[in-house]
Amino acid sequence: MTQPILVTGATGNTGRHVVAGLLAEGFPVRALTRDPARAALPAGAEAVRGDVTDPAAVAAAAKGAAAAYLVWPGTDEAAEGAAEVAAALGEHVGRVVYLSATGAAEGSGGVWGGVERAVRGAVPEWTFLRVSGLAVNTLAWADQVRRGVVRAPFGGAARSLVHERDVAEMAVRALVDGGHSGRAYVVTGPEVIGQADQVRVIGEEVGVPARWQEQPLDEARDELTEAVGADFADQIITHWSENIDVPEEVSGDVARVLGRPALTFREWARDHRAAFQPEG
Repeated sequence: MTQPILVTGATGNTGRHVVAGLLAEGFPVRALTRDPARAALPAGAEAVRGDVTDPAAVAAAAKGAAAAYLVWPGTDEAAEGAAEVAAALGEHVGRVVYLSATGAAEGSGGVWGGVERAVRGAVPEWTFLRVSGLAVNTLAWADQVRRGVVRAPFGGAARSLVHERDVAEMAVRALVDGGHSGRAYVVTGPEVIGQADQVRVIGEEVGVPARWQEQPLDEARDELTEAVGADFADQIITHWSENIDVPEEVSGDVARVLGRPALTFREWARDHRAAFQPEG
């Protein structure tokens, strides 16, 4: 392949690994980033300035590309602007891999379902990676882990968190191999693990006796609302509350596509232990 592959969200949790994975296999990469000078991308990646929510910037970056990895940053359920960006991609690339979420399969699917519909209607070949939840989001607990107590709601919420490297490898395969067009993969870890147990595992890998402390729900909602807005905070809390009685799905799609088991949460914690290590 001589045409580049466009990677949006190139400096994000999955995007960096997608860029590195494509380059490692010899594929040229064009990375869309707001600030190319600060992107610190691997050698060989072509960094171009632009915002993924700007259709003109996306069209310019996609021109001459063979395929694109799409990470949509918005949380608005209406997915405002996604149709225009999908159309801009569809004008130039024949294949798009979109980082979606398992919630897209449920009814309207919120923002993820909205972006999926936009991509499906604009791009000849599409693949959706419906992620249950990224293990890397637990880095938000790092300061609390160092202090030995993580205070948050729904410690019994049973989740199937996936390593960002697995998501990226799935994306690379869907971008460069045949046989993935029209597929919506459920991308999860290989196990269900409660949030309190996640803290315990992180502590074991770091060497800190970390434990869970249940946080009052109103307090947690206020903190989430401040961080991500009221609508998305309510979605998160509803999802966690449901996971008390109904664990997140464990899918075999990662193993089927990659030909190896999905990485466990303990493996993720081991890979990221430096982020949780006590200072000094």
